[in-house]
Amino acid sequence: MSQSTPHPSATAAPLSPVLIGGMLARPLPGFLLNPLLRLTLNTVVARHPAMFDRLEGLDCPLMLIDPVDLPFRLALCPDAARPELRLARTGDDEVATASVRGPLMTLFDLMEGRLDGDALFFSRALVIDGDTEVVVALRNALDGEEIDLLDDVLSLFGPFNPLARLLAARAEALLGRAAADLAALRNALLDDVERRGRGQAAELSRLGERLEHLERAGRQRKRAAP
Repeated sequence: MSQSTPHPSATAAPLSPVLIGGMLARPLPGFLLNPLLRLTLNTVVARHPAMFDRLEGLDCPLMLIDPVDLPFRLALCPDAARPELRLARTGDDEVATASVRGPLMTLFDLMEGRLDGDALFFSRALVIDGDTEVVVALRNALDGEEIDLLDDVLSLFGPFNPLARLLAARAEALLGRAAADLAALRNALLDDVERRGRGQAAELSRLGERLEHLERAGRQRKRAAP
């Protein structure tokens, strides 16, 4: 089953700390990011081996994951024997089986089961292109696991895990406050734009009425002329 489900709202990056962080991360070369992606995936596989076992019948499809608020896309091959997660390369679009596009935090929430997959897939929160059976199979595999990506990553710190958790909690609190501040800024900007738009609409209405009055007066003068 192959289909495209376009939702324009999911293609717009929300104003968020992720968007700003993505702008700062844009200059980072792939040879620095790819090892981190491999390490993260290997950790998830080691802690949740049954997840990829459920995908054995998919013949290693290539899925593109596009966080719209980051300057790069990811390519995931959920092969049970040799799963791969890396930065997407030129040409991946031609061979990709499916793609998922949306804000990074929405993708995280979907992966960790905090959001209902069916509701997201049929809403404007995500854009899904290509073979939806692959996407649904991956979602079902995720639903069968209790994944906490942060917990999985923090497990790499071994004896320093408590300190890493403390720092992560403080960073999460800072990000939460930053997200709230950016949301307030966005709302203020939108309110200002909306207010200006209403003012311009009122001014155009007044100009239209004045023009109509002048045209009516001109017609009356023509009729009154000898």
